[in-house]
Amino acid sequence: MREIISIHIGQAGVQVGNACWELYCLEHGISKDGTISNESELAKSKNKSFGTFFSEASNKSKVVPRAVFVDLEPSVVDEVRTGSYKNLFHPEQLISGKEDAANNYARGHYTVGKEMIEKTLDRIKILADDCDGLQGFMVFHSVGGGTGSGFGSLLLQHLSHDYGKKSKLDFCVYPSPQVSTAVVEPYNSVLSTHALLENTDVAFMLDNEAIYDICRRSLNIDRPSYTNLNRLVAQVISSLTASLRFDGSLNVDINEFQTNLVPFPRIHFLLCSYAPVITQEKAGHEQFSVGALTNAVFEQQNMMAKCDPREGKYMACCLMYRGTVVPKDAQKAVADLKTKKTISFVDWSPTGFKCGINHEPPTVVPGGDLAKVERAVCMLSNTTAISQVFTRINHKFDLMYTKRAFVHWYVGEGMEEGEFAEAREDLNALEKDYEEVAEEGGEEVAEEM
Repeated sequence: MREIISIHIGQAGVQVGNACWELYCLEHGISKDGTISNESELAKSKNKSFGTFFSEASNKSKVVPRAVFVDLEPSVVDEVRTGSYKNLFHPEQLISGKEDAANNYARGHYTVGKEMIEKTLDRIKILADDCDGLQGFMVFHSVGGGTGSGFGSLLLQHLSHDYGKKSKLDFCVYPSPQVSTAVVEPYNSVLSTHALLENTDVAFMLDNEAIYDICRRSLNIDRPSYTNLNRLVAQVISSLTASLRFDGSLNVDINEFQTNLVPFPRIHFLLCSYAPVITQEKAGHEQFSVGALTNAVFEQQNMMAKCDPREGKYMACCLMYRGTVVPKDAQKAVADLKTKKTISFVDWSPTGFKCGINHEPPTVVPGGDLAKVERAVCMLSNTTAISQVFTRINHKFDLMYTKRAFVHWYVGEGMEEGEFAEAREDLNALEKDYEEVAEEGGEEVAEEM
């Protein structure tokens, strides 16, 4: 079996995790307490695929997610402990501390986080030993808060050390251009990205504001809640792993993403988008042809991070189709894309597209916002436009750091001021890397990296 261990860190990670596990349970016909409904033959055929995300308990009647939820303060994990999925998780997989990281990277990484790291790594080791063929880790966190950024980067450093060869896919919620939940977000993001550069194989950028806009525009939700946002993100994550769990005519496993999407080790920040995002009322009136869906995922307004792909160049693209899609349609859709002027590739990436096709149509949460459709597509792209996100954060970082505002909170937790400068330089280098990659002729870049 090809197993994946999910690690959910901090409030954002845990809440995205709730949406993901809700969706996985529905996809595999698993009830809220982890028992499998064996009514139909269909359920049986779908159930043998649950091994990627779930392990079976010894009495064979119940399955347990291969997941760890960690937060430095108890309230968010307590919601899982008392929520409707409380009997699904192993109690020791829900780890929470007593005191918060208080939006402070240094608390999450040094003082408070240090006390939790052993316990968390022990739990991950138990899960990893239980796997036959561990594919890798999926890590969910935000980089604006304290736990997600500080503890997240600490845990990733340890995972790199202990499980060097395993893939580490990172879903990180980046600060939005306008919407902000903390004043010190730019500090935490820059410090955390510095660690992400070294310790993750692929990082998927998510941004609340971009997903708010998708909810507002496509689902007509005037005031989206985090649950609305997270359910959308869960669809993307489910599409990524669909080929490990269900049959398809073109399967893509986790390592293939890296091989096809990461041209240079540092340039591994990907943009995701998903289509169709549509309400039940409208779904009956639209045709979701493969071509239309493929065009939709390249629209700027469907990107899950705030950046404009038209201003950058694509280095690689991965299109994950699921549902009733035949290879011929997918190939035609890609051929049509290549004729479009708006989608430009760097000149050293002639093919540019990787396609995956899976026969399992997307599942939706009953009573949720999304309509049930028979086919969907998820796009992951590596584009130089993502550097807009870093430029934006760096600018905010500089405004604060020139005055050394708020720095004493970090230094007081045992961090050295030099770390700020080091992290900022690293991000500067990253911006430069993106500029060089986008330039004509990629030969010089490869030598420098």
